[in-house]
Amino acid sequence: MMRKTYGLFLILVLVTGMLAAGCTSNVSSGSDPGKTLVVGEMWRVSSINPGEGHDGGTFITEKAIVTETLVAADANFNLVPNLATDWRQVNDTTWEFDLRKGVRFHNGKEMTAESVKFSLDQAANRSPNIAALLDYKSCDVVDRYTIRIHTNTLNPLVPGTLHHPDTAIIHPDSYDAFGKFVKPIGTGPMKLESFNEQTGETVVVKNDDWWGGKPGLDRMILRSYESPETRAMIIEKGDVDFTVDPPYSEADRLDAIDGIHVEKYDTPRVYKLDVNLKHPTMNDKNIRKAISHAIDRDGIVEHVLYGVGSPAGGVFLPTMAWSNTTLKPYTYDPALAKQYLADAGWTDTDGDGFVDKDGKNLKLKILTYTERPGLPPMLEAISANLKSAGIETEEACMEYSALAPIMKDGDWDLYLIAANLAMVPDPEYVLKSWYTTASPGNTAGYSNPVIDQMILDGHRISDINERYDHFRQIEGIVYDDLPTINIAYYGVAVAMKDDVKGYKFDPTAHDYRIDPFMTISS
Repeated sequence: MMRKTYGLFLILVLVTGMLAAGCTSNVSSGSDPGKTLVVGEMWRVSSINPGEGHDGGTFITEKAIVTETLVAADANFNLVPNLATDWRQVNDTTWEFDLRKGVRFHNGKEMTAESVKFSLDQAANRSPNIAALLDYKSCDVVDRYTIRIHTNTLNPLVPGTLHHPDTAIIHPDSYDAFGKFVKPIGTGPMKLESFNEQTGETVVVKNDDWWGGKPGLDRMILRSYESPETRAMIIEKGDVDFTVDPPYSEADRLDAIDGIHVEKYDTPRVYKLDVNLKHPTMNDKNIRKAISHAIDRDGIVEHVLYGVGSPAGGVFLPTMAWSNTTLKPYTYDPALAKQYLADAGWTDTDGDGFVDKDGKNLKLKILTYTERPGLPPMLEAISANLKSAGIETEEACMEYSALAPIMKDGDWDLYLIAANLAMVPDPEYVLKSWYTTASPGNTAGYSNPVIDQMILDGHRISDINERYDHFRQIEGIVYDDLPTINIAYYGVAVAMKDDVKGYKFDPTAHDYRIDPFMTISS
């Protein structure tokens, strides 16, 4: 009797522990552990609600592949159908979308206009960012497979915004009767089995009813490892089957290990230096030109990033349909950099190797964060380049969360960041955010009335070719003004076991996207 009581006690303890850990489950008895892919995710997962922000949409849509958006993008970032098969602008403030027929949510219910309207309403209500990008007023049901989205003003960004993972479509049953989010019930190739709120570990299983075909994996476990060094260790030890962005200096070594291979790709992200234009010294364009010409972009890509990436000219990757491909990387020319410094009144008058003015050396404070493996060594390389040109530097590298108070206080001159370029596949998304005077995303504090007006004018252009030409002009102006100094287009190193087969990289993913048709040998 005592043994039975003790056994019952153990069961109760285990169940209680699972509940305390925030574990939700929707177990599929059809999952086959023999075809389980273990993924080493690069960020801590704090949310799996695509409509809530906090990167929950990116994770659950692109990495766990549980949810899907209405609109997708091709390799050149042109918009293409996904859960919506077609769309059209009815008038200045109305867009109509035709929905794909025969799509079922993971609870077996059909995707209809009513469920899509519910999902978009939730996203707009819960995410101020999505509400602003859509300029969302309301959504109407036209018929079972057609919706109309109404905006407050003319907004050509509506289709592009519906590519944003935070707009991924979930069924109303994702919420309980009190409106509290429970779990994402999406339409994607995998469906949620469990999520641990404390650790972020997420388990998903194959959706046999996926409209897009037969998924190659039966089950996937995603675990967070924020340190690049840890990600290198776990793939080498065999603790995971697939991970991204180990230290780039380790990529070739890992690739040479029997049973592991590493693939390198460009992604829609740019390494850039935001310039603190509130500091009078940095507000001098000659100083910014000097900094840009002092940086050896080719050397950084080759010797610091180990070929994971490419030198950057304009803001956008050359492969992006709207990119101004005439903009080439600033040349590495230390002599020209020193000439620009002299034009700004900074010369080395005391022979200490650093330029000075009024008895003070030109000293710049450069910040970055540790989570992305390319940033800390890039900080060192850029600092060395600037010192060679006669600019004294102070470097600060810390966790991303620790940067906020320093940035807020303005105690910085240059901020090295790896910034995303295509959460919304349209040039206005980035150029408006980074370069308009009133934008919260304008970290540099750049203010150019000409740019402000050009972006307003560009917002009203619906013809795609005319629109792209207009924004290419804007890209050219900020390339010359240098409120941000582009260093390199971001590359990602994908490390996986040789047992992983059929992985196809998606160049539009925001870090990486799990390929629904990849598989793993048992």
